Amino acid sequence: MLTITQALVDQIVAHARKDHPDEACGVVAGPAGSNRPERFIPMLNAAMSPTFYEFDSGDLLKLYREMDDRDEEPVVIYHSHTATEAYPSRTDISYANEPGAHYVLVSTADTDGAGEFQFRSFRIVEGRVTEEEVQVVEAY
Repeated sequence: MLTITQALVDQIVAHARKDHPDEACGVVAGPAGSNRPERFIPMLNAAMSPTFYEFDSGDLLKLYREMDDRDEEPVVIYHSHTATEAYPSRTDISYANEPGAHYVLVSTADTDGAGEFQFRSFRIVEGRVTEEEVQVVEAY
């Protein structure tokens, strides 16, 4: 289960809406071993595409060095889908290389009639996708 604050959910959704119609992407870092997302880090979608996201390799290297220096790890890796439901695509699955991370997808398309966005979390390990419950809290 992913436990995340309402403030972080709001920041992720706001980033997805701001970058629409392109996919938005980013990371929420947390203390190593804590499974607690704390630090919101919006990233640039280097692909600048409505159907694909890609972290800039230089930005990603800088981020991982910064997280190492702060004894953090990527707790949440998020991106948006602009025209489809919030479910990992084959490309998303093939690029998922952090088995301990929660992969959050936000859809900015109303694909299910449930509202203007979907916010879902998945574990992706060795190509297997498992949806998990999301618990939104005010604070940890």
